[in-house]
Amino acid sequence: MSELIFRTEELTNNQIAELYVASEYEQSIIDKLKAPSPVLLIGSRGVGKSFLFKMSEIQMLQEFSEKKVLPVFLTFRKASLLKTSNPEQFQNWMLSRICSEVLRALKKTGKLSPISSGLSLLAGEESIESSKIDDIAKAFEESWKSPGELIDVTKIPTLDDFLNTVEDLCGELDISRIVLFIDEAAHVFLPQQQREFFTLFRDLRSPYIKCNAAVYPGVTVYGETFEPVHDAVKVSLVRNVNDPNYVSIMKQMVLKQIHDSSLATNLSRHGENFTLLAYASSGNPRYLLTSVSMAEKMDSKSVNQVFRDYYREKLWAEHTKLSDRYPGYRDFIAWGRDFLETTVLPELKKKNDDFIENGNGKGTTAYFWIHNNAPHEVKEALRILEYSGLIYEDASGIRATRSEIGTRYMINLGCLLASEATPSATGMKIINASDIRRMSEYGANYPVYQGVQGKIVGSETDALKEQLDKSIDLLELTDWQKRKMHEISINTIGDLISAPEEKLKQARYVADVRARTIKNAGIAAVCEYLLG
Repeated sequence: MSELIFRTEELTNNQIAELYVASEYEQSIIDKLKAPSPVLLIGSRGVGKSFLFKMSEIQMLQEFSEKKVLPVFLTFRKASLLKTSNPEQFQNWMLSRICSEVLRALKKTGKLSPISSGLSLLAGEESIESSKIDDIAKAFEESWKSPGELIDVTKIPTLDDFLNTVEDLCGELDISRIVLFIDEAAHVFLPQQQREFFTLFRDLRSPYIKCNAAVYPGVTVYGETFEPVHDAVKVSLVRNVNDPNYVSIMKQMVLKQIHDSSLATNLSRHGENFTLLAYASSGNPRYLLTSVSMAEKMDSKSVNQVFRDYYREKLWAEHTKLSDRYPGYRDFIAWGRDFLETTVLPELKKKNDDFIENGNGKGTTAYFWIHNNAPHEVKEALRILEYSGLIYEDASGIRATRSEIGTRYMINLGCLLASEATPSATGMKIINASDIRRMSEYGANYPVYQGVQGKIVGSETDALKEQLDKSIDLLELTDWQKRKMHEISINTIGDLISAPEEKLKQARYVADVRARTIKNAGIAAVCEYLLG
């Protein structure tokens, strides 16, 4: 199996710039991220939110001498590890992380000077060479080791002091604006943390600073004080499979990672099979890279096996595992999967078979429609299916039979084609004949809805310790990375996030660069596993 890289966290900025496919769609999103208005970048797992954040940062650094806009990239993925007795721990931690990363970005640009008096506030002390603010952020992130311990937060500035200092620094250092790219933001937070985050997101707005945040659809709680329509520009990262350049763009994403000449040859020799996998990924680069890695020979047998193992089994299993991370949503997770597997997919397959075998109807379909007045519980379940990447919202306000209004969804094409006996034989026929008008419709009172009506979101339980004792084999790390960890007795999730990089270097063939790569990939995988 080829060791393709699925996670942005494992790439350097130089590698990201090399792998970037400058399509019109991707660049239009980057331009919005670089603009003055705050942006919420919304997309399911693996669609490339982190990658576009990093590419925006890279372009802004290249333009910094001319435009004077400073990008600051930070991640909030460690929020799930905060376990102190401070009731305001989360807000304090967020501000400490932001101060720390702003200070780090200023150091990188060479903008620091003795006259920058405001830097001491961001650093939490008199000297900027040894920052206490870094120590505070680290103490919060390691608080899971000693739950309840009180952390000294007196060096963290208030929000007003922070904003005033940013304004002063921009004037002193000839910076027109600071742009925060907050990656892995609200989707790793508990609901209360999400509300606090979006309050901070809204308040961190001035002519001198703006926020961009990457969030998932479905499980984001904005709270009462934040209005997504008014307080930010919402950008959904969903690549259009009907775009005429879609396959060529997805192919470029794969070819830029391939260093194995045999795999490149197989991609060229079995072009139609690659095209099928590109459509099956439904615009998700991680799904496509995983599929290509699993089907190295790219022949029909290998491709059919991908549909059986990945799209018929693994993606569904990952959705079901969300019940462990979000126990309060267990009923909605179970019902949503059942709705797709026993109602939507069989009906879509029946329509597609009828057209392919008998020529009935105007075409095939991958779309279904839900009435606007469907029960709230149904919409809750659908949002979590979006989060998992099993469905994608295609358009809202769509008229269906009898002019009723609702939302049209596209089901993940890989999951749709996985129900075929031999996807390599029939898959492209279904895709090429697709007609968006032939959607399956589910009205306001569809009988199946009764299975989820009356369900409520249950309380979240603190199962952190139980999760930390689980095997690293559950994480989305490469097989090589897992083998290296087991070699040095790093067997559990807790072992991995506790281990310093020096410990990782004890594994054979793991030096500085690989140790940092494994540590970063491990933390990202751990936090995604803990809370989605």
